[in-house]
Amino acid sequence: MENFIREITPGKMPELMLGTEEFLGLLQEEKAVFVDIRAKFETDIWAMGFGLQIPLDKLPDNLDRLPKEKLIVCGCPKSDRSIIAIAYLNSIGIKSAYLRDGILDLVGYLKGGKAKAFVLS
Repeated sequence: MENFIREITPGKMPELMLGTEEFLGLLQEEKAVFVDIRAKFETDIWAMGFGLQIPLDKLPDNLDRLPKEKLIVCGCPKSDRSIIAIAYLNSIGIKSAYLRDGILDLVGYLKGGKAKAFVLS
């Protein structure tokens, strides 16, 4: 973690966060995988329907589920837990980023025709 913290500069910050459209593009190109890090009780009520569901507190025990050849994109409702997750993942050498505006923005974007296009692509 110490080395990761030392490498964080204002110029590096954009590499650690993705906007919704950029994320969906990487996902459709199969260059990224989504990891929903919300707690199980949250995903039991409202699941995204794609990606991996790994609660933040279970992340260290599930590293083997993460495809190392892809960018790991973490999401939670806003981005607070996602920032913690990607700090951890990057500190152990797993390239990751977080949804800048969180799952709430992603869900807002994926409605109507955009949701249909996403599912059919």
